[in-house]
Amino acid sequence: MTSYTSNEDMIASAYDLIATLARESIEERGVFSLALSGGSTPRALFERFRDNSGEQFLPWRDVHIFWGDERCVPPDDNDSNYRMANDAFISSIAIPDSNVHRMRGEISPGEGAALYSMEMELFFGRSASSAAGFPEFDLILLGLGPDGHTASIFPESVAETEVAHPVIATEASPGIEPKDRITLTFPVLNNARNVLFLVAGESKRNVLESVSGDTRESSPYPSAKVNPRGNLYWYWAHGPR
Repeated sequence: MTSYTSNEDMIASAYDLIATLARESIEERGVFSLALSGGSTPRALFERFRDNSGEQFLPWRDVHIFWGDERCVPPDDNDSNYRMANDAFISSIAIPDSNVHRMRGEISPGEGAALYSMEMELFFGRSASSAAGFPEFDLILLGLGPDGHTASIFPESVAETEVAHPVIATEASPGIEPKDRITLTFPVLNNARNVLFLVAGESKRNVLESVSGDTRESSPYPSAKVNPRGNLYWYWAHGPR
């Protein structure tokens, strides 16, 4: 785990890491597949993408943007993960519309999950939608909830134990709205070349230590099950103590 005393320092470091991974991926494979997270923490990173949107950062024509999860709301709703990212940077950069693969939160959760499975199959190949193989993202961005959830994989939800499908319809924990969600599953998260957690706040210290430290295997939180075959990065902005 890499800790920072300010959110600004964490975002700057994350920006540099993503730029490096993207350039390496594009040089090696001609494309960079990036799954975004929702929540408030990554917005500053997305705005940095916007403010440095020229070719010196990334050739956006070679970047394909996906999402790790979505709230089941229309794309112009304030709760939409797509809307947050679109407002923060996507609408301001020179990226082809066909490179932006949003989850359809405006339709029924089951139908939205099925369509996203097909969307990933078209991009990654047929094995992406089968029980035998899953999408291989170059980078997946994730956050950490105070209850230890990540993406929309909440404690004791159906998503926590899903192993056969790359994306499913699920529900948030009681009291958390919007309730209906679509989320990538652990087999996808753990098949990634790189996973980067962005965590902000001293209040998440105990949960973060549980899911990222030596006791991870005994942690009760869903995020502890993220163990990609590639690289796992934990960035934490805790502020001054």
